[in-house]
Amino acid sequence: MKKRRNASGKGKSRRIVFLAFPQVVLLDLAGPWEVFSLANTLTRGEKQPYNLELVSGDGSAMILASGGISMASHRTARNCRGDIDTLIVPAADLPSATKSSTRSSTILRRLSRRSHRIVSICGGAFLLAEAGLLDGKKATTHWRGTEELSARFPEVEVQADSIFVKDGNVYTSAGVTAGIDLALALVEEDLGRAMALDCARNLVVFMRRPGGQSQFSVTLESQHTERNSISELMAWAVDNPSSNLSVEAMAERVHMSLRNFSRVFRSEVGQTPAAFVEKLRVEAARRHLEETDQSLDEIATSCGFGSADSMRRSFHRVVKVAPSDYRRRFCQQ
Repeated sequence: MKKRRNASGKGKSRRIVFLAFPQVVLLDLAGPWEVFSLANTLTRGEKQPYNLELVSGDGSAMILASGGISMASHRTARNCRGDIDTLIVPAADLPSATKSSTRSSTILRRLSRRSHRIVSICGGAFLLAEAGLLDGKKATTHWRGTEELSARFPEVEVQADSIFVKDGNVYTSAGVTAGIDLALALVEEDLGRAMALDCARNLVVFMRRPGGQSQFSVTLESQHTERNSISELMAWAVDNPSSNLSVEAMAERVHMSLRNFSRVFRSEVGQTPAAFVEKLRVEAARRHLEETDQSLDEIATSCGFGSADSMRRSFHRVVKVAPSDYRRRFCQQ
């Protein structure tokens, strides 16, 4: 059932239902929950914008989370009645183990019909897919599960590299902390950008990542190469984006021939040296856009782009938005 939105955050509280199945991944549940709970705390002098409910998917009063922690549910799915603003389905352990029964799919379909928004966190996308809620839709999940999701549910258009994806009233997110990013995006949708930024600051979240951003940062990528020389080069490049990062200069730095360096780098990192350099410079520029009031020309120079036009082209390729649009959306000044 569709409900009229209340952009001001005033009036009736939005009902947020977390549907937890056995072995729910605790952080997939707790991270988004804390975002909405914090929005309630930060809403001073007004009715709390969110009414949070923990609902047991298997009919038990206690929910056993992964890692052995037990939680008391507010109610069971069978007793969950009435309209729901946002139905959130966290992962149940690993994506490959998230195989819902016919009963759980029936529960999901029943609750989804009364939900304005349907959300999955990480491997929760498998639960939505098995219930048919992702048919014909774009979706994402944890990077370890994207190939499996595509293979098992060919009717789903899997966006393997996205932090989160919105298709109509269905939202899916990548692994673990991406659920926090998505929850912050929902708070912004409901209560405005200022509240979402306030929540992010209080949670000490480094930044609110846009949905189209890659699940992998260049900093993480530099930690997963087996060759020390390549790993050290990547770490140095991340710290020195304005240096000469041409393929020739990097090959010389690790004492390899140009041809051998290009071959080894692509084998170890999974992308060309040029693509890696562009991504690391975009990441550096994003931090400047979020945290400083420097001009685009100043940022382009300090991040190694050479010109604002060059930086704009790279932003469009990597982040899918212009630097100026990114700053308006994510600046924390």
